[in-house]
Amino acid sequence: MANMRRAGVAEGFINGVSYDITETRYSPTKWVRETLKGQNGIHGYSEMPQQARIVLSIRDAGGMTVGDFSEMVDEEVQLVLANGKTVGGSGMWCTEAIEVNTVEATMEVTFEGVSVTETTTS
Repeated sequence: MANMRRAGVAEGFINGVSYDITETRYSPTKWVRETLKGQNGIHGYSEMPQQARIVLSIRDAGGMTVGDFSEMVDEEVQLVLANGKTVGGSGMWCTEAIEVNTVEATMEVTFEGVSVTETTTS
């Protein structure tokens, strides 16, 4: 029987460096579409490019400097997910001001870029 695991265990890497992650999210979406409505009905839609995104909730560690994340541009960000899928983006930049939750020693780091790819297992 094939592995039925769909969620849970994951690994996160920035430029090949592994980080302790507590949660991840990603969006490979390429377009944002908005319906164009008029008084006489639906006219169609508009379409604009959408940046791709990978968000890592990282556990702070004594050997890392949180401020260094705000300097990160042109980065390789990769996730290895429990379902066997690999998600990654190249040339990504850190976009969010990072706040550390000192009770849990966690912070959310957001990377955006032109594209995020998903490699699936067959």
